[in-house]
Amino acid sequence: MSQWSITDIEMMSLAISLAEKGRYTTRPNPNVGCVIAVADNIIGQGYHIKAGGPHAEIHALQDVDAKQNRQQLSAATAYVTLEPCSHYGRTPPCALALIKAGVKRVVIAEVDANPQVAGNGIRLLEEAGIQVDVGLLSEQAKLLNLGFTKKMTTGLPRITIKLAASIDGKTALSNGVSKWITGPEARADVQKLRARHCALVTGVETVLADNPTLNVRYEELGSMKNSFSPSDLHQPLRVILDSKARLTSEMKLFEFASPVLLVSCVDYPAKVQEKFNNHVSCITIATNEDGRVDLHALFTYLGKQCNSVLVEAGATLAGSVLNEKLADELYLYQAMKILGSHGRNLLQLNDYQTMEQIPELQLVDSRRVGDDQRMIFNL
Repeated sequence: MSQWSITDIEMMSLAISLAEKGRYTTRPNPNVGCVIAVADNIIGQGYHIKAGGPHAEIHALQDVDAKQNRQQLSAATAYVTLEPCSHYGRTPPCALALIKAGVKRVVIAEVDANPQVAGNGIRLLEEAGIQVDVGLLSEQAKLLNLGFTKKMTTGLPRITIKLAASIDGKTALSNGVSKWITGPEARADVQKLRARHCALVTGVETVLADNPTLNVRYEELGSMKNSFSPSDLHQPLRVILDSKARLTSEMKLFEFASPVLLVSCVDYPAKVQEKFNNHVSCITIATNEDGRVDLHALFTYLGKQCNSVLVEAGATLAGSVLNEKLADELYLYQAMKILGSHGRNLLQLNDYQTMEQIPELQLVDSRRVGDDQRMIFNL
């Protein structure tokens, strides 16, 4: 539609804001918001809260009923950030729910990239005689589901690298001491970053050196805690690349009862596997030419279940993800500290010989987080 009304824009903007509320709890489903209105009078609204639960359109229709506005639906427009689903999954098709409700018009920001939907929801609505307009605030709506869209179109998850360094590009002193380069506000921000991802990937050297748990700490989420309870928080799958199967069950990583995936190039000894709890899984993946886990094979495997992956790792693994051009996004937390020329480098990268070989970064956001600077780059 070439001309959108001010009301159309306002209602879809609200639907996008509603969709954003689900960004920590809906995965692997997309974030979707829905507003139902007659002219500029909102008669119902909702968003997809949790995978397996009602979708945004159903929540909005339930809100219509709760406000006793059902009789107004025949004159109503439903504003949806993503094309209503047309297939039976864990819930019935939302397109059919809107048809049954008898809405007059449906405005959709973005067509669903899921091949099971991909225009079929629009077709069902139009065949039922409902006016459908597509494309309102589509660029803003796309930002809600970058990982979901990439997985649906390529089979790979959206990959983000998280780094923290001093202003001279060091991650630790020469003796390995790194606590703490960044301040508490930046570390709390990382908790929110983890909470938005389906999986967190790191290397065995990081686990052996720091003995981390790698979970999202609910108590550090700040105001986000007002949006959902601890039981609604999806802990990311913790993925450890351990090519030589060196880890044992004594690490803190295994004490926290959320899923862990150990990825190796050789099998873990049976006696070691017997001591792992049920939330720990092991897979073997082919090696690359350096004898390490093949990253393309790894992310292809993770793409079967994950929309987005956060890489929190040392210089070697993070550098390899960049070298192999697998990353979509980079978060850099830069502390106002100088660690010196003997400190440990941020990344281990190829020996570039021309400026054309270096990775191209696009700065999309830069802001202070406590005493530190957070920069977000697209690659």
